[in-house]
Amino acid sequence: MTAIAVSTAISSGRGALVNVRARSLLVAKWRVLWVVAGFGLVASAALTRIAFLGLFEPAPAQQQFGTALLPERGDIVDRHGVPLARAFPAYSLWYNPAALGGDGPPLVRTPREVAESLVRIFPDLEVNALAARLAEGRPGYLRRRILPEDANRIHNLGEPALEFPRETERFYPQGSMGAHVLGFVGADGQGHVGMEQVFNDRLTDPAQRGTPAALSIDTRVQGALEDELMRGMTESNAKGAAGIVLDVETGEVVALASLPSFNPNLIDRAGEGFIFNRVTNQVYELGSTFKPITIAAAIDAGVVTDLGHRFQSNRALKIGGFEIKDSHALGASLNVPEALIHSSNIVTAQIGDQLGGVRLNQTMRALGMDQRARIELPARGFPLWPKGEWSRITTMTVSYGHGIAVTPLHLAQAYAALVNGGVWRPATLVKVEPGQIVPGQRVFKASTSARMRQLLRMIVELGTGRNANAVGYRVGGKTGSAEKPGVGGYRESSLVATFAAAFPMDRPRYVVIIMLDEPQGTAATSGQRTAAFNAAPVVGRLVPRIGPLLGIMPDATRDVDISDLAPLVGKKGKE
Repeated sequence: MTAIAVSTAISSGRGALVNVRARSLLVAKWRVLWVVAGFGLVASAALTRIAFLGLFEPAPAQQQFGTALLPERGDIVDRHGVPLARAFPAYSLWYNPAALGGDGPPLVRTPREVAESLVRIFPDLEVNALAARLAEGRPGYLRRRILPEDANRIHNLGEPALEFPRETERFYPQGSMGAHVLGFVGADGQGHVGMEQVFNDRLTDPAQRGTPAALSIDTRVQGALEDELMRGMTESNAKGAAGIVLDVETGEVVALASLPSFNPNLIDRAGEGFIFNRVTNQVYELGSTFKPITIAAAIDAGVVTDLGHRFQSNRALKIGGFEIKDSHALGASLNVPEALIHSSNIVTAQIGDQLGGVRLNQTMRALGMDQRARIELPARGFPLWPKGEWSRITTMTVSYGHGIAVTPLHLAQAYAALVNGGVWRPATLVKVEPGQIVPGQRVFKASTSARMRQLLRMIVELGTGRNANAVGYRVGGKTGSAEKPGVGGYRESSLVATFAAAFPMDRPRYVVIIMLDEPQGTAATSGQRTAAFNAAPVVGRLVPRIGPLLGIMPDATRDVDISDLAPLVGKKGKE
């Protein structure tokens, strides 16, 4: 083979080798591209699936994990998010007599010695009762909710029968504040009495318990109400008291208190006796606080057209063996403003008689006085309502608040309608969102409501409600002092003293009801038992405390214009 041929052959071989390598590299590149593309498709599919699951399908494992982090029972908060009821892990003290086993004694030391040791840790326990409880040898709780340091001290006693299991407990950070609104959670884990019972399903629902249940209550106003109510109850030696602050436009209960109260953190024997709610569950004859309702109904019906018209007021009304009289002489005659300012039964009864039982009955029904009060709480008392067609004497006595018994909440709802333009709305303990329209039903004409704002303001400025006045807050309202019924008639020695108020009367925002059950005449009340001297001063102290909290600042330059009614009023009276 020639040199040229050899060279050509070598060149051809090298070219072929280069081509093979080039093809191999190309194939390798395509394989890499296909692998990358494959991984890309898999990744895209995975991402698409994840997005789909996140947007459209629940993630059970994630939901279970999130649920596990939530408390077993949701929180309850006030309208501003302040916690009122929370669930948290805590220790309890459990007595397990079988811890040592065998037939020997359940305790290393004597029951008396162990009881004395426990009383040193918990001074509120009674040593004799505790020793007897330990001697019984019966398993059960000795104390719910103990601190970790207390658990350590119990452990150091060296008694195996004293166990301290870790459990989820319900805690009320505000103590007894708002107890009758909240209720409590029992050992069965269920809510009882108050909103704990109403919200029970919602608070235990895994899908909802992560979001607190917001009440209409304002803890700042609640605290002020309870404080002033307790002061009024103490100063008058009353056996009980009730109070409520109600938004006249939404029906929201901003504060509600029944005294004596109880501590939902520890329901003991004493506390069990105070769980009864005087605001929503106890009915009372609320006396003269009904007089403005009767007058409003008469104005609406056209029975009262001239407020200057005078009615005789110096002779008792004798109807079918009954006698209607005033607590003291008020003069020969009174017109409507004077009758309200001086709180005349005689004049109000005459107006009620002219109005008639049918129309007064209709007004009271429209105000919900014939049924349980509308509110979420489960404990709601049924009114004592005169049955059948109202007789003449029934109509006249109901006109000034006797012969019919309702709760203080009924009265609050009625007064809201009196002053807000005439619309009745049910009360609620659930926060109403800003801008939310709360439906209601018209009971009084707007013009009648405007007139009642004047009259209620006059009662505080000139009449029996003077002690409720608060400078700059334009308070209006009416006293009511009613004898409690008993065997054989009314008991003169037992009164229910009530003041029904609203403020500011030039543009009413809130109704305040204060009731004292069987107050006594004391030095603090000038020896008097009537509402003018005990319930009215509570309102006079409370309104300046809560006004600024509710966005109402005192303004002495504003007031309700009563210039057209002032000339009609003569001498002052008292109740």
